[in-house]
Amino acid sequence: MAPPTRDVLTLSQSSINQIDPYVPQTGVQHSNRPYGRPHVTLTFATSLDSNLSLAPGVQTALSGPQSKAMTHYLRSKHSAILIGVGTAIADDPSLNCRFEGVGGYGGEGLSGQPRPVVIDPQARWQWSDESKVIKLAREGKGRAPWVFTMREVDEERRRVLELVGGEVIVAGAQPSSRRMSWGHILDELEGRDVESVMIEGGGAVINDLLAARNVRLVDTVIVTIAPVWLGEGGVQVCPNEREEGGNKVPVARLKDVKWVPLGEDVVLCGLAPRD
Repeated sequence: MAPPTRDVLTLSQSSINQIDPYVPQTGVQHSNRPYGRPHVTLTFATSLDSNLSLAPGVQTALSGPQSKAMTHYLRSKHSAILIGVGTAIADDPSLNCRFEGVGGYGGEGLSGQPRPVVIDPQARWQWSDESKVIKLAREGKGRAPWVFTMREVDEERRRVLELVGGEVIVAGAQPSSRRMSWGHILDELEGRDVESVMIEGGGAVINDLLAARNVRLVDTVIVTIAPVWLGEGGVQVCPNEREEGGNKVPVARLKDVKWVPLGEDVVLCGLAPRD
C-alpha cells in the first residue's frame, strides 16, 4: 500500500459515527431506487445569512478544517460528486477525495474516489490539460470528469477529457427550457452504475434542486454552517417560493434532523421529504 501523502485528511471516529446514518450504504435500496435513480445527497457550506459566497464567481472559503475533512469523508462514500458549470469556471476545483485510505491517499488504485460530474448545458467550461481535475486524474489521485451538456464540444477539448478517462455526455433539456432535466441526468448516471451522487453546488444547482418540482429527488441534506455573515450581494441559498391554493407555503422541511458540531462550525444533517 502506498504511504499517505502530505495533504491527507482525517476525521474523528465519533464524528463519523454521527454522520454515518445520513451516508448512502452501498447496495442498500433507498427511497429513490424504485425510480431507477441514484441516492442524492445535497451538501454545501453556508454563512449565517445563507450565503455560499461573497458574490457570484468569487471563491469564498467557509468550512473550517474539521468540516472540510467531513466533506472529503462524504466524497469517499459516494460514487459521484456533481457541480454546476459556474463553480467549475470560478473555482477550477479538484473534485477528488483526500480522505485517508482512498486511492491516491494511502489506498490502492482509485478506490474511494468519486466520479466528478459537471453540468454544463451551454458548453461554457474551457477545461484544459492544466485544469486541476484533469491533472489529478492524470496523476492517479482522482477520476476524470463526465461533462453533461446540450451542445457539441470541440474535438480538442473532448480529446483532453477522454485521454484521462473522462467523457462528454450530450443530454436533453426540459421541455420549453434551457435547463437540463434532473430526472434525465440521474437516469444517465444510474445507467453508468452510479449508485450515489453528492451534489455540492453552486447556487443555481442547489436552488434548482430545492425547488418544489425537484426536491423529491433529494434523499439527504448535509449543510455546514459557518459562524460568519457575508452580507448582501452574495450567492444565497433560497429556492423559489411555493404556493398551494393561492397561499404561500414552505417549499420543504427536513426530517430526522441532527446537528453535529465540528470545530467552530455546525453541520446540519437531515432527510428530505418524500411527499
